[in-house]
Amino acid sequence: MRIRLAYGESGLTVDLPDEATTVVTPVHHAAVPDQMGALRAALRDPVSGPPLRERVRPGQTVAISACDITRPQPRHLMIPAILDELDGVVGPDDVTVLVATGTHRGNTDAELRAMFGDRVVDSVRIVNHDARDPGSLTYLGRFGKDVPVWLNTAWVEADVRITTGFVEPHFFAGFSGGPKLVAPGLAALETVLTLHDAARIGDPRATWGVIEGNPVHDDVRAIAEGTGVTFALDVILNRDKDIAAAFGGDILPMHAAATAAARRVAMRRVEAPFDVVVTTNSGYPLDQNLYQSVKGMSAAFQVVRPGGVIVCAAECRDGFPDHGSYREVLASEPSPRALLDAIAARPVTVPDQWQVQIQARIQAGARVVMHTSYLGDADLAAAHLERTGDIAATVTEALAAAGPGARVCVLPEGPQTIPYLSGGRA
Repeated sequence: MRIRLAYGESGLTVDLPDEATTVVTPVHHAAVPDQMGALRAALRDPVSGPPLRERVRPGQTVAISACDITRPQPRHLMIPAILDELDGVVGPDDVTVLVATGTHRGNTDAELRAMFGDRVVDSVRIVNHDARDPGSLTYLGRFGKDVPVWLNTAWVEADVRITTGFVEPHFFAGFSGGPKLVAPGLAALETVLTLHDAARIGDPRATWGVIEGNPVHDDVRAIAEGTGVTFALDVILNRDKDIAAAFGGDILPMHAAATAAARRVAMRRVEAPFDVVVTTNSGYPLDQNLYQSVKGMSAAFQVVRPGGVIVCAAECRDGFPDHGSYREVLASEPSPRALLDAIAARPVTVPDQWQVQIQARIQAGARVVMHTSYLGDADLAAAHLERTGDIAATVTEALAAAGPGARVCVLPEGPQTIPYLSGGRA
């Protein structure tokens, strides 16, 4: 069976044995015929509340939150759609676009132009959020289960606050988009560390597709609702990263409608766990680094048998990445189990620790082998990972070691598809 995996910008093809292989992909949805038309409709006929244009008055300032470069959001369509809708009500000088980096690095001018297009970059102010700059943050109090909340001052001081994002299952927040574009997207480091502490991340409800009762998402929603969002615009993307559906309106009802649609597209049931699972991180821009690729591993972990093998194909052109403490924390203990024990014994003090906790949990339950073009054997060994240059050979060896009747599941789109077991994990 020849299977094309999402990998970097060009993809990767592998040949696996027909009789042993199950391929799990999202329900395919064609792009809407007119993507800008779908966005205009979401702005003018929202899920809940009045149209965007009726919520904005002349002379008001507008802040728009958008995903950073690690997310395939169609910013080049969504932001112009909003600017066009508000034309004649507010001017370009009244608008600030905030790149909701969370704790990620800021994006360069070249990246911003690729993300938003020259028209947006040249016409409105664009600011990379910086979670570590106290001078750009405002304290708003405690929300949810005692989360101290600092948000970007430009966001807080704007008269109109608009979130824009895309919705897909998220490995510990349930779903992306919606309120996540406020916090952690525009939050201070201390706020993010609290939202992603060991207790919240370790809760079994902090997982793919779960929102209500998920301690991470419960607090994320409480922050967005408590601090105020004027309008929210989210989209669902198909495998080609084109818009399949658009939703607008009051942030929580809008996000509920978008997540219901995303669940139908991305969540796929399987009957039994697999000995081997081949996964990706959905290709560029999502597989730029190992940090993000934990999402692909986590999708595979949902359906691999205990002690099975996960093979993750992720280009990792940005390395671990080099900025931040992810590599340092991964290498700080001799094994994944020791990492889990160390994290449980101390408070979260660095923003990469929650990702390490999830990766360590996966690696404590399965052997994880990476196929990557930019990280070598020594790099991966420091992260307690193995490396393969030949996915098909690695799968063949793992199936042989598992014995007669061994099976492999392939997630060509990685976390764009979230498989789940009919009766829960074995």
